[in-house]
Amino acid sequence: MNLFITGIDTDAGKTYVSTLLVRALREAGLDTAPMKPFCCGSREDAEKLHEACGRSVPLDEINPVYFASPTAPYTAAKLENRPADVASVLSAFHRLRAAHRSVVVEGVGGWMVPITRDYYVADLAAEMGLPVAVVVRNRLGALNHALLTVRDIERRGLKFAGIIFNRAEPENDPAAATNRELLEELLGAPVLFEVAPGQTSLDGAELQTRLGAK
Repeated sequence: MNLFITGIDTDAGKTYVSTLLVRALREAGLDTAPMKPFCCGSREDAEKLHEACGRSVPLDEINPVYFASPTAPYTAAKLENRPADVASVLSAFHRLRAAHRSVVVEGVGGWMVPITRDYYVADLAAEMGLPVAVVVRNRLGALNHALLTVRDIERRGLKFAGIIFNRAEPENDPAAATNRELLEELLGAPVLFEVAPGQTSLDGAELQTRLGAK
């Protein structure tokens, strides 16, 4: 049960979803390890994942590269005059894969955020080779960003695991009320699951059924 979690933008809810996933899968009996390869501006996301796995994985393995600047990794690396060390990220990832039954990797920002001058989150996901799930924050503009992201995942020949819907807007908002149905129609695939505001858990057994052998 392995996933790379990306989002349609930087505030889609990736960490919220990833922590729910890690807790649910571990409670269902899977030795799931989280990973947040790059943190920029704060290590809070990695610390939440650290808590989600019961601190069973060292924080520096969960998050091998941390920048103080709240920018894209490529920008942060230039500002801090040190590289965004992709090699150390991939080494940490392979250690986690070898030591744990499943890994949930949370990307940084959206799908095309630059890590180096010519290397993007999409390239990192491709090297890791995990099925990619896309977190969609349900709001106006979500359709465009979601379709662009999914089409590029498919264009690269990566396995698209499905949409995870973050229902963060009032249900009486017209876009929020129709986005899920339209995405399912346009993508030809159902939403994997939907999280509601304030939701604190997922059903691990149901997750395994929905995700299958991903």
